[in-house]
Amino acid sequence: MVKMTHKSVLSFSSYCSYSSRRGMPFLHSTPLVALFHSQSSNPTKSGETHLKNGTSKPRVSNVEDALKVFDEMLQRRPLPSVVRFTHVLAPLVKLKHYPTVLSLNSQMLLSGIRPNHYTLNITINCYCRLNRMDYALSVLSHFFKLGLQPDVATLNTLIHGFVLQNRVADAARLFRKIVVGGYCQPNAITFSTLIKGFCAIRNNTAAIQLLGKMEANGCQPNIITFNTIINSLGKDTLVDEAKNLFSEMVGRGIAPDLVTYNSLIQGVCNLGQWKEATRLLYEMASQGIFPNVFTFSILADAFCKDGMVVQAKSVVQIMIQRGIEPDTVSYNSLMDGHCLRGEMDKAKQVFDLMVTKGSLVDVQSCSILINGYCKQKKIDKAYNIFKEMPLRGLVPNTVTYTTLIDGFCKAGRLQEAEKLFSEMQECGQLPNIRTYNVILDGLCNNQQLSEAIEFLREIEGSKLKPDVVTYTIVIEGLCNAGEVQSAKDLFCGLSPKGVQPNVRTYTIMINGLCKGGLLVEAEEMLREMEQKGCSPNGCTYNTIIRGYINNNDTSRATSLIEEMTERGFSRDASTMELIVDLLSKDTVDPVLLAWLKDKV
Repeated sequence: MVKMTHKSVLSFSSYCSYSSRRGMPFLHSTPLVALFHSQSSNPTKSGETHLKNGTSKPRVSNVEDALKVFDEMLQRRPLPSVVRFTHVLAPLVKLKHYPTVLSLNSQMLLSGIRPNHYTLNITINCYCRLNRMDYALSVLSHFFKLGLQPDVATLNTLIHGFVLQNRVADAARLFRKIVVGGYCQPNAITFSTLIKGFCAIRNNTAAIQLLGKMEANGCQPNIITFNTIINSLGKDTLVDEAKNLFSEMVGRGIAPDLVTYNSLIQGVCNLGQWKEATRLLYEMASQGIFPNVFTFSILADAFCKDGMVVQAKSVVQIMIQRGIEPDTVSYNSLMDGHCLRGEMDKAKQVFDLMVTKGSLVDVQSCSILINGYCKQKKIDKAYNIFKEMPLRGLVPNTVTYTTLIDGFCKAGRLQEAEKLFSEMQECGQLPNIRTYNVILDGLCNNQQLSEAIEFLREIEGSKLKPDVVTYTIVIEGLCNAGEVQSAKDLFCGLSPKGVQPNVRTYTIMINGLCKGGLLVEAEEMLREMEQKGCSPNGCTYNTIIRGYINNNDTSRATSLIEEMTERGFSRDASTMELIVDLLSKDTVDPVLLAWLKDKV
């Protein structure tokens, strides 16, 4: 439950006191303010002019204007009304100078200026934008202390703040508390903001339910509300649901726009439904809605992900013919398609084309090319692209570093990987769990198991908690090294840690037990995984079947082959190779021979 705290707004001044007008040297020394200053021919004159006119709003276009006007207003007697001060604060919010707004607000309070609804909402908005929801919520107490009632703008601002931080559950709780308490009536913006939050966390069911409640509360959903949900459904490949909502929207008399069609096209493309994508393109054109660069980028990206690079190139050519300049996203998709096919020369040609067109190359462009080179084991070429990034004014991000570290690890160049890992942190790029997993995998695959175990303990002691992939990597490393008991101990400790083994974890553990000749335990684990809601797949069955064959128990192997077939799985190449090998021996196992005769 979201707590309504009761801290004083004045106590927040310490949070932004560094930016008070008389004690914020950074406001006069930063390049940003220098830029504002250079764009204002005479900020002082502007401030004075508008102060003389007691009825007009002071025109504030930059920080220096605002600070000058604000200081002069504080010197006036009697003090101007709170409304006049908010005319200074509001433009600063639009300029995103949130700490400065909070500091000026504190000075207003210290000068005895009583805040109004608008001032308090501005304060809440600033705290939300600074990710300080605790302070934002505490401002609510001042509404009641001043005899004011939070309005729908207050509610919308707080809900938006929670959504910005991905705290959608908190946003929903606040929504219920405010509405049930009768503090204010939600409007279309309230519902749309919360719907956007649910869609952001892929909770489409909650978003659709909330859409249904809008009309019951006297709010009519608009095109933006419908587009938000349709887009989310499309991204989750729930195309039928997206189409149903599309039909409902049209039935309500709301005409679809380009965003609507782009969302549907992306959904059908993600499923490889090219005919449906074509139909949607014709339908939108018949309604006078024509594709934009984003539409073409969706098509190019989808074609590339399906390995249809020729078709993706055609899309880019059509864009150019229609006078639509392909953007970074379009070229990145094309480059990624070539990388997926191992066509690195062609991928580099696209990259070079982007370079010639100016500032099209971004961090993702470099990361895609680096990843492509790493997959082809051309690590030096990948590293060269990485080293060129600062020369292009680009800062490698966590994905870039992780990709290159993975390349070094897979090439057995662990020292370079470790050096890059250290450099990454020194440059302020925080490693994520994938970065740690990549290094763990490198250590295990290069027979540095003791270092891997030590590194795992370091991860467990960090803020980043290991996931099932982390533990699966180490379990596989232990099994490959023949340390099956250590692997089993680590496996058995997963559930108490709150980590649930997945089908890959079980399969690796079963394989380790089979290699150790512990076939009874391996089959017990096969049964256990199903009991715990993790169904074995074809790889799991083939693994244990090979284990029985290698341990000369063809009777149990054939029984499991039957079970596997009944479940719709097939023998893989490795299993078939073992069976063929058994049949080619001078003496064929009678159990296997009987089983084969029964199948003919």
